[in-house]
Amino acid sequence: MPARSYLVEEQTTTEVGPCERADFWSEHIASYQSRMGYRYTRRDNFEGETVRQRTGTYQLVRFHSDEIEYQRTAQQVRQDPDEDYRLLVSLSGRLVLRQDEEEAELTPGTGGLVSFGAPFQCLQDASTQAFILTIPTREIDGRLNRTSPLSAGVDLTRGLGRVVSSLLNDLYEQRYALTDPQFDAVSDRLVDLLCMLVVGDDRPDIPGHLAEVEAMVRRYVRDHAADAGLTGTSMARALGWSLRQIQLALQHAGTTPRDLIREERLRLVRDRLQCGSCTHMTITELAYATGFSSASALSTAFRRRFGVSPREMRPSAR
Repeated sequence: MPARSYLVEEQTTTEVGPCERADFWSEHIASYQSRMGYRYTRRDNFEGETVRQRTGTYQLVRFHSDEIEYQRTAQQVRQDPDEDYRLLVSLSGRLVLRQDEEEAELTPGTGGLVSFGAPFQCLQDASTQAFILTIPTREIDGRLNRTSPLSAGVDLTRGLGRVVSSLLNDLYEQRYALTDPQFDAVSDRLVDLLCMLVVGDDRPDIPGHLAEVEAMVRRYVRDHAADAGLTGTSMARALGWSLRQIQLALQHAGTTPRDLIREERLRLVRDRLQCGSCTHMTITELAYATGFSSASALSTAFRRRFGVSPREMRPSAR
């Protein structure tokens, strides 16, 4: 069961002697990332620093260090399975990310999405500062309706990308003022926008009308998720569009009316489970109050989406 306490931790190689710093760095990174290899340009007096924020769902690390190469091999993937994604965002300097026979050069204003479930290589120069956000695989695959690893260069200088960059910076700047539900809520919205970028929602070749339809549909679903009668058809009727228009708009975002409705209902359930004023509600009552047909339907969908049952998500169960 995932821990729910929000933690902020800082580490620096200056805590140990110059000759021990490379080993210290390897052990430190290995303590919160999966197994990788490390290749140092110079091992003597290696310098590096991390600021780590985490809950049981997300982890954000801001780091800088001397020149280094990280590599995760096929053998390490088998020995230490980890299907979660990492969003790597350059703040200064240069990173080169290689996975699935693709290469992305990350300079300030660009980001890369990499899966730890497949081999990769990351080369970092000495002037690099960056964020790395760990995103559970279900948070990406559940939104995009895909299960294959992906790697993408993400433009963070305009549109949705700039909002993603701003949210990352805000999470870091406000690190000591956040609670763990707040950290997770902002991270959830950040992943929403990231998925829209990955499927190309801000590309100029996507018709503006479809983008407008999608935005209206998402807003409508968020406002009416608890309505048990909410369907793609009822939504189309209420908004004055055809069902085909709605399906086409959501298809560009990598989802469907049914998947979007289920996603919003599950988020609503999760928020109520973590809300102190809803502790009196049974799981059955929560199911009916959020549009699910039964407690069992809710429990099955909830576990598939979040990895725990609704009962286990409650603070009292932790």
